Amino acid sequence: MTTRPSRQERLCHVKKIASLLFLASCLFGASAEPEVAQDPSLALGILRELIDTRSTHDVGTTEVARKVQARLLAAGFSQADAQLLIPQDQPQAGNVVARLHGRGRAKPVLYLCHLDVVAANPEDWTRDPFHLTEDGGWLYGRGTIDMKGQDAAVLAALLQFKHEGFVPDRDIIVAFTAGEESGDERNGVDWLLKEHRDLIDAGLVINPDGGEAGMKAGRRLYIAVQTSEKDSMAFEAEVTDKGGHSSRPTAANPIYRLSEGLARLSKFQFPVHLTDTTRAYFERRAALESGTVKADMLAAAKTPPDPAALEHLSAEVETNIMLRTTCTATQIEGGHAQNALPQRARATLQCRIVPGESQDSVRDTLIRVLDDPTIKISVLKPATPSPESPVSGSLISLVEKVAHQSWPEVVILPEMSAGATDSKYTRLVGIPSYGIDGMFDDLDDARAHGRDERIGVAAFGQEVQFTYRLMRAIAMQR
Repeated sequence: MTTRPSRQERLCHVKKIASLLFLASCLFGASAEPEVAQDPSLALGILRELIDTRSTHDVGTTEVARKVQARLLAAGFSQADAQLLIPQDQPQAGNVVARLHGRGRAKPVLYLCHLDVVAANPEDWTRDPFHLTEDGGWLYGRGTIDMKGQDAAVLAALLQFKHEGFVPDRDIIVAFTAGEESGDERNGVDWLLKEHRDLIDAGLVINPDGGEAGMKAGRRLYIAVQTSEKDSMAFEAEVTDKGGHSSRPTAANPIYRLSEGLARLSKFQFPVHLTDTTRAYFERRAALESGTVKADMLAAAKTPPDPAALEHLSAEVETNIMLRTTCTATQIEGGHAQNALPQRARATLQCRIVPGESQDSVRDTLIRVLDDPTIKISVLKPATPSPESPVSGSLISLVEKVAHQSWPEVVILPEMSAGATDSKYTRLVGIPSYGIDGMFDDLDDARAHGRDERIGVAAFGQEVQFTYRLMRAIAMQR
């Protein structure tokens, strides 16, 4: 039989604990925050629900948005602080805006989390892409990396904060949105900014979709803080002719003329254009390299950069895209019959433009490089200018502090993304926006948008912890 401690013994025990807490405050400082962590099982359950709810472009996000809202309401968020917002003319494009109220000591921080995913053909996968499958230490399913894994981590942190009664210095707003993967057709962030700006107005944006945590051969290398992204746009190059019978070929053949122009483009490189972000990127990235590559990166970060170093870095795709605007042919079509001369040939030129350069300047360059007046250049998809967010400031050092709690060896890199994210919309309206993510993915086996998309079970658990800690730290930053 166990003897229950007396009231005096229990009081003595409490006093001992108080003494230990006082000693800890003396050793570590009275303002030191306790170490915080989060059980990844909550996030894993959320991830399973998100993956198992199909949200491709043909289906939309309303069903999965309703499930996100239901979790928020069940956790104690009011209807006003967990709003389901659906455009009247787009009933499939559901969005949820959640708000955890703070003390108002700084403008809110807004997290961007898109709920839609790209299409996946089940016949191409070894597992059902729309069902979360755990196998061999991996979590398989469409969206595990882009970006339902991050959605689950952010939502789990928000629910945990509510459960703890955490009151941040600034409001935390999370927008779970539609349409990131469908281009500008029905983008949720763009729509919210135009129709419900008051709900998502913020002083700072964090977009886990724009961040990158890179590793190779099991070695964690860096966490990239996206401070800018290239503008994405597309041109059409077209040549036309009267055509005729294939037995009477001519030099005016549109396929030949277009092909010759594209061959010239394939050998062309746009001028080097370094920004504050890319200079800082090369300076910090050099810490991960050695020998000539390290020396080249440090030389490229200088003002002015070393021409020889730039030439070396331009030879590698990974570093070349950080140095300049790029345009490449992605589609081509021509001709109308097997036995007729073509009357038309077209090519799509997909361009990624360094912030600060204009659509018109890129078009003028293409006209000059293609060097054929018969090739007509027109805009297929216009650019959405996205200014660079400030590289300086305390955010990057805060990310470094939080990341080094788990991964002391990783380097924090400011980065210009070659791909497009929803941050372009918030940057365009003047809100500093940063892509930050701690879900480490192998750079040599990237599967986002691809077959058998997956993330490691351990990597997901670490992402959950990192997201919780970072959200808490940013919410207490004034």
